[in-house]
Parts: sequence; C-alpha cells; structure tokens
Amino acid sequence: MSTIILRTAVKYIIPGMFLFSLFLLFRGHNEPGGGFVGGLVAAAAIILYTLANGVEKAEKMLHVSPQKLIAAGLLVALLAGITGWIAGKEFMTGIWLDLPIPVMGKFGTPVLFDIGVYLLVTGMVVKVIFTLADTREEGNQ
Repeated sequence: MSTIILRTAVKYIIPGMFLFSLFLLFRGHNEPGGGFVGGLVAAAAIILYTLANGVEKAEKMLHVSPQKLIAAGLLVALLAGITGWIAGKEFMTGIWLDLPIPVMGKFGTPVLFDIGVYLLVTGMVVKVIFTLADTREEGNQ
C-alpha cells in the first residue's frame, strides 16, 4: 500500500531517523539509550523504507544482508568481551582509552559492545520484517 506521499515523506524522514539512532547509540554508555534502542530506531527506518518501496528496494538500499549485520554484531560484541581477557582481567571487563574522542567522549569496550548490540538488533528486526513481507507477497500471488 505504497503511495506517492509515503515514498516522498520517507526520503526526508529516514536520514533523520538514522542520525537519531546513532545519537542514541553513542550516548547510551553515559545516559539512557545505547545499542538496543539505537538498533530499534535504525530498524524502524529500514522498515519504513520497506513499507514505502518494497522488500527488493529495501535490500538494495541496505547494501548488506541482515544476516551479515547479525554476524557482525555478534563478532563485535564478542571482541568487546574478549578484550578483558586479553588485558588479563575477567571476561566483559570494561577497558577505557585514556584519550577522549571529540564529540563522543570516552571510548572503551562498553561502547564497542553497544555497537555490536546495535548491529545485532538492527539485523534481527530487519530479517524478521523482510521474511514476513516476502511471505505475505508470495501468499498473494
């Protein structure tokens, strides 16, 4: 049920949604927010694009399969946990860099873990929606 109004509105709404999802991701280790909420907002932007343009165009817009996002998220989260072991501490121990990064502030393994969660949540939600949308389209033919 895509209309010209929805397709036009989506062009202007989605960039703001992605920026907001990144804002939520990077402020999450100090304030409410983080990888989970940021990933949900990013997935919502992709879902909105899917509703306006269909699954095929959404997959092209995404440039990477949801499965690869899921795998990358798991890998990044695992690397964040293993970093503590490498440093001789317990698994998932937070390790912070001494140099603050402009705009973002401190960077450490909790931020890296949040990035992994962001990728994982985005990939999972988008995969579910793409699967449901594809099944619905096959049932109507």
